[in-house]
Amino acid sequence: QVQLVESGGGLVQPGGSLRLSCAASGNIFGINSMGWYRQAPGKQRELVGAFTSDGSTNYADSVKGRFTISSDKAKNTVSLQMNRLEPEDTAVYYCNMRLKVSLLTLRDYWGPGTQVTVSS
Repeated sequence: QVQLVESGGGLVQPGGSLRLSCAASGNIFGINSMGWYRQAPGKQRELVGAFTSDGSTNYADSVKGRFTISSDKAKNTVSLQMNRLEPEDTAVYYCNMRLKVSLLTLRDYWGPGTQVTVSS
């Protein structure tokens, strides 16, 4: 009943910027955490940046200082501003949200992924 949809991916040159957005729709009773992950060819999915349940942020070391996550919980959205992109950032980026679906139940939801390619 809940769906996550990402947007903003595409092809960008090294040093460029992209902004990814993710919006959740459906019966959402609360947001526990939200963030972005990515999976590059031949690699496992990894954390890019996320808001944890206590409101703190976590970033991969490789993106600290370049990427920034933001959210609008009232609109059930989370965004990822990516600056000074590098070829190593090329990956499929996935939105993730841990949502409260009942009084005592949290459930993880994933978007279908959006491709980010950094290349000349």
